[in-house]
Amino acid sequence: MLSRAERRFIRLNLITIVVTLLVVLAGGVVRSTGSGMGCPDWPKCFGQYIPPTSVNQLPRDYQEKFVEQRVAKNERFAKTLDRMGRSHLAEEIRRDQSIREPEVFNAAKTWTEYVNRLVGALTGLLMLTLAIMSLTYRRLATRITVLSIVNIFVVGYQAWLGSIVVSTNLLAWIVTVHMLLALVILAIQVYTYNYAQRLHREPTVVMARVGWPKSLLLVAIVISIVQIVLGTEVREGVDEVSRNMAYSGRESWLKEVGAVFHYHRDLAIAVLIVNIIIYKMVKDRFSGKAVELNVANGIAITLIIQIVSGVVLAKLALPPYAQGIHILFSTVLFTLQYYLYLLVYRTRTYQQNIS
Repeated sequence: MLSRAERRFIRLNLITIVVTLLVVLAGGVVRSTGSGMGCPDWPKCFGQYIPPTSVNQLPRDYQEKFVEQRVAKNERFAKTLDRMGRSHLAEEIRRDQSIREPEVFNAAKTWTEYVNRLVGALTGLLMLTLAIMSLTYRRLATRITVLSIVNIFVVGYQAWLGSIVVSTNLLAWIVTVHMLLALVILAIQVYTYNYAQRLHREPTVVMARVGWPKSLLLVAIVISIVQIVLGTEVREGVDEVSRNMAYSGRESWLKEVGAVFHYHRDLAIAVLIVNIIIYKMVKDRFSGKAVELNVANGIAITLIIQIVSGVVLAKLALPPYAQGIHILFSTVLFTLQYYLYLLVYRTRTYQQNIS
């Protein structure tokens, strides 16, 4: 039976997962509205904890000031990459002239990015609280405590990487790593949530074998991660095309992105097929109010939203609202698939004793 402390941990863990997904949504809104450089510095915004609402609140030389700070920070990061043996990446940063382009103050973009940071800070506070509460499990289930503490360091690294995303003016490969780290954070949260929930329960027993669902779920998770990376690359391609076209001709941006968009679109078919097979297997093995079946239903709904938002993006010239939804539900899909894998992994096949 769960103690009161365990119930509080599980409840806060679930809340933290939801808030982390909201961070992904906020990040998607930032990307789709071009607000990534709304705050040219980090952790402050235009040197202030509460950003300005008018350019009149900034000094006249604010553009030059923040460009100098950004260049200096990027040089420190480039030297770190040199020491890590990644000199080619360091040179890429040093050669990037967009880093030296001053940012013009835009109140809407500034506050969009600022809200994104506030939601991120809330997530950090929740995860710190979660790590403290996980000490309840230090003897009962040490891995929950260890993973919760490790996740604090991952979030800290993610916050630092977010500052590098800003200073490098949304450098493509750093944005991709930033997104992948968000998946790592979510995976740890989901694992500790599931482990704490199932700690005092016997494994679910079903009549049919669960080997194939386990294997296909792993395949689905890998494909979803690849699809998210491709989606990030499509977004980066759209950013480059839009700049080259002076932000005109929006309806043709996707066509100009090239092969990566076609890979992303075609892989979506594989995602759909694999998840349909998984849904059928789960439905055959679990019935009634089984959590596994409910999660599979959630995956089905998420896939529908993903497909619809993808079609809207392709057919309606990348409307910003659809971009935010598409990014959010790609992450929700990964989260639900991983949770379902953990549930099915612990399921056992009924073995009849024959005397």
